[in-house]
Amino acid sequence: MDLYPLFGTWAKQFGLEAAVTKFAAVGGPELAATYKEQFESDLETVQLGGPAIVAAGNESWYSGSSDGSMFWPPLRAHFRDDQKWGAERLNDLEGAANKVVAHTPRPDRTRYQARGLVVGYVQSGKTTNFTSVIAKLADEQYKFIIVLSGIHNGLRKQTQARLNSQLKGLNNEHWITLTDEDRDFGPQASDAVSLLKSTEKVVLAVVKKNATVLERLITWLSADGARGALEKLRVLIIDDEADQASVATGRINPLIRDLLALFPRNTYIGYTATPFANVFIDPASADLYPKDFILNLPRPEGYFGTEMIFGVDVVEEENESPAPDGYDMVRIVPEDDVQLLRPAGRASAAGFVPTMTPDLVDAVNWFWLATAARRARGDRSHSTMLIHTSVKIDVQESFRDPLEDLRSRALAAIRAGDEEFIGTLRTLWDRETARVDSANWNGRQQNSFESVLRELGDVLEAQRVVLDNYRSTDRLDYSSGPVVAIAVGGNTLSRGLTLEGLVVSFFVRTASAYDTLLQMARWFGFRPGYEDLPRIWMTNALERAFRHLATVEREMRDDIDQYQRQNLRPTDVAVRIRTHPSLAITAKMGAAAPAKVSYAGRRLQTRYFLREDSDWLKDNVAAASDLVQDISSSGREPEQRGTAVLYRDVPAHLVVAFLRRYKVHEDSADLMPRQLMRYIDGQRNGDQPALEEWTVAVAQSSGAPIELGGKSFRSVIRSRLDTGVDSIADIKTLMSKRDRVLDLSTWESYDAAKPENELVQQRERDTEYRSRGLLVLYPIDARSEPVAPARGSVARVPMDAVAPVIGYGIVFPGTVGGGTSVEVTHMAVDLTGATGSAWDEDEEQREDLQDALYSVEGDES
Repeated sequence: MDLYPLFGTWAKQFGLEAAVTKFAAVGGPELAATYKEQFESDLETVQLGGPAIVAAGNESWYSGSSDGSMFWPPLRAHFRDDQKWGAERLNDLEGAANKVVAHTPRPDRTRYQARGLVVGYVQSGKTTNFTSVIAKLADEQYKFIIVLSGIHNGLRKQTQARLNSQLKGLNNEHWITLTDEDRDFGPQASDAVSLLKSTEKVVLAVVKKNATVLERLITWLSADGARGALEKLRVLIIDDEADQASVATGRINPLIRDLLALFPRNTYIGYTATPFANVFIDPASADLYPKDFILNLPRPEGYFGTEMIFGVDVVEEENESPAPDGYDMVRIVPEDDVQLLRPAGRASAAGFVPTMTPDLVDAVNWFWLATAARRARGDRSHSTMLIHTSVKIDVQESFRDPLEDLRSRALAAIRAGDEEFIGTLRTLWDRETARVDSANWNGRQQNSFESVLRELGDVLEAQRVVLDNYRSTDRLDYSSGPVVAIAVGGNTLSRGLTLEGLVVSFFVRTASAYDTLLQMARWFGFRPGYEDLPRIWMTNALERAFRHLATVEREMRDDIDQYQRQNLRPTDVAVRIRTHPSLAITAKMGAAAPAKVSYAGRRLQTRYFLREDSDWLKDNVAAASDLVQDISSSGREPEQRGTAVLYRDVPAHLVVAFLRRYKVHEDSADLMPRQLMRYIDGQRNGDQPALEEWTVAVAQSSGAPIELGGKSFRSVIRSRLDTGVDSIADIKTLMSKRDRVLDLSTWESYDAAKPENELVQQRERDTEYRSRGLLVLYPIDARSEPVAPARGSVARVPMDAVAPVIGYGIVFPGTVGGGTSVEVTHMAVDLTGATGSAWDEDEEQREDLQDALYSVEGDES
């Protein structure tokens, strides 16, 4: 008889050592020791789920679900049998859910107030993860589950339907629901005491973050006699979209804290893709700062996120993507057209009539073509287009008639076989399919235009315009068969709510903060079978902002992973968020303060160049030329390293003089001379001086010759991204990962598969160079032509600079000397006093949000 399930239950309830002692009296010490090893092995398997920042004293207790558990096995079977998930995807899901559960407190404790944060991706399956976490913690005798589901009815209803189907629907007799799809928490038929004393059933409530609703729930739980039931209850509160309304709000935040205070044993887990406000909560206050753990959810296979669409500033792992600059799916809307698509301000909103600009017409035409192409591929599921220009409902409503008119005229033209209109569509189809190659996805053959045209009439017949806002009665509803819809909306389409089959987004809405922008990006997610078809229309300014946000996201997640590897806690170290010159990180900055970020182990490089500014370019070439001249005059002999030329043992003052003189673009915040000088001076003057000597290299390739310091060098080829801003050359990546070790003896044995952190360690192990810096100069051919881009990646164009261009890359050693100086390009929470202003959104959002937060929205009560 296998007694391991019993042993595992005791280990989870009482702790491993207590379970060994207890079981030894029943099964003997030898079997207890065997089961202990097995349990420790199971714990290790769960902990392999990936990094998290975890509070000290959190005991490993969760070894995974057993086959005899009540709630998780049926849910897993549902994903396998009904959703047709494969074994790998199932294992990934369970591993990610185990990772969350393992960081909660051991459930047998008499009192605990756990606070955690799970960082996912926009539209990436966070709901599936927390549904799995709920099932697993219900198996560990959590008896009351509260899900705080955004501030709008649409998301709450969607979440309720999902949990009804995947939890209650699979175990109906073991669940009691206090809410349903059409009814938020309201007057209950039973009192709290009688419901919560049940030891057989789990109570579930899915509620909006709405003051009236939360007050009603707190009142119900505060009834006479309820305290005794609450004392014994294990309570899980899942806060979906945890950065919205939960942080620094005048009414909602205190109500959530009041709700938590009712339960002596509670675990609060916030879920969000934009945790900026959450990591800035004052950790020294009795608030919702994630003091116990912060963890990343893995990026799911096939997920389209910021990096996939927009690229990142520097791709640390080369060749990790078939389109490292991002796929060529973004189309630029001219700034001059914006005034035709949204009013300039509140005063001009009344009576505003949008113009169907050429770009908007192209976007709608592409939506019809892409939907028809999906149908030609056999995919007749939902297909949606998003138009998001303004939060003002009157402006949204003004789009209905022009869009309906466009559809009517297009349908008539298709039915009549209008050759001019069909020719326009053919040209658009050919142009777009040439820019994004369908073969990137498992060699998919692109549809012929004729096959698309055959489906187009039916698509136009089915398509309708939906205005989705809190005032509208005609909302998006995917429950009654395939939908083909152009959705015009604002806030209700900007948070949590999934736009099924989203193919085209037309987005010219203003936003002033990271979290607002990312949450409005409904185009992130999964596009199985039509990965080549999504397109996004936006302004150049918005595209550049999203490129920056791709880097912000990467750094933030890397921070979380790195802190875990160093066994640091959320109250020991703060997650840093990179700043932007014109965007706020979040409106809810809380206890945020400028973060001191070390350059240790960093590889920095110039990315932006003023290609039309002759003086700017020539001054930088002169600075590089004088550096090479000064090095040669000091008697340093050049050394060939591949195609590059190296100068070793260069004194620091020569490098410092160059860095002071070189002009960097204002968007290169990491490379501002003042910050570099502070760091280098601090290293040189510390207790263990470093950076006194440098290696300076000049990279070469096949470009036109350029003279530096009286010597001729062949320039490198670096084309620029086609960003629509001609005056600034954005080359994205100047320095290869291999150049990080250009001066080391191990350079020739460089392995491209090695991750960046291993190259950092490689420099650390080299005793001669572990305290030296590396500066690489890159003379760039002013006429650099683009090589053939990765299929479907963002287009590149010739550099076409008015003079030769010089860029540089700099590598700092990872060993930090005394007197470390810092750069201030990030923000982080002030952890002073940590132990274990009123919320605001963009000006245009306030009216809608006030209605949602403080009244009962729509038809729910």
